[in-house]
Amino acid sequence: MQIDALNRLINEFTKLPAVGKKTAERYAYFLLSCTEDEVHNFATSMIDAKTKIHYCKICANFTDKEICEVCARQNKEPIICVVKEPKDVESMQKVRDFNGSYHVLHGVINPLEGKGPNDINIRSLLTRISTEQIKEVIVATNPDVEGEATAIYIANLLKPLGVKVTRPAQGVAMGSELEYTDAVTLQKALTARREI
Repeated sequence: MQIDALNRLINEFTKLPAVGKKTAERYAYFLLSCTEDEVHNFATSMIDAKTKIHYCKICANFTDKEICEVCARQNKEPIICVVKEPKDVESMQKVRDFNGSYHVLHGVINPLEGKGPNDINIRSLLTRISTEQIKEVIVATNPDVEGEATAIYIANLLKPLGVKVTRPAQGVAMGSELEYTDAVTLQKALTARREI
C-alpha cells in the first residue's frame, strides 16, 4: 500500500526484536482497528516508560525511584549476582531462595561488536565490592563465548580482592532427555555434579 503513515508505522514495528515485516504489518493493522483512546493509552504508556524509568544508581537495574526495590531491601546477604541485562534480574528474581543483590552489566565483552571491559558496567561493581563488604559474586552471564569471557574477566579482577567468584551450575535441564543433550552440556553437567 502507498499510505505513508501506515508504512512508517510498519517500519517502526520492524525495529522491535524478533519482529519481521509480516508481524509488523499485523501489529500496525491491529492498531488501526483500535479506538483512538486505546491507541493514545498505548502511546502514553510507552512515553511514560521511557521518561520515568532509569537505572538504579547502585546496581544499574531499571527503576522508577532513585534506587530499586532490591537495593533498598534490608538484611541482604553479602552476595552480588552479576547479570547481562535488566531482564535477567527479573528471571533471577523467580528464584525465591536468593537474598542477595544484583549488578547489571548492560552487555558483555564482545570484541566482534567492539565491546570491551570499559564498555560495560564493571567499574561500579569494583566499588560495590569494597563499600558493601561483599563476600561472593555470582557471575550469571549467559553460557556462551561472550558470557564466559566476561565471567573470566570479572573473576580475574575480583579474586585478588579476596572475593569468592562463582558461576551457576550448567548442565542437563529438568524434563529433558539425555539422548537429545549435546556433549558440551553433558560434560558441564558431569563436572558440576553433586552428591545426593
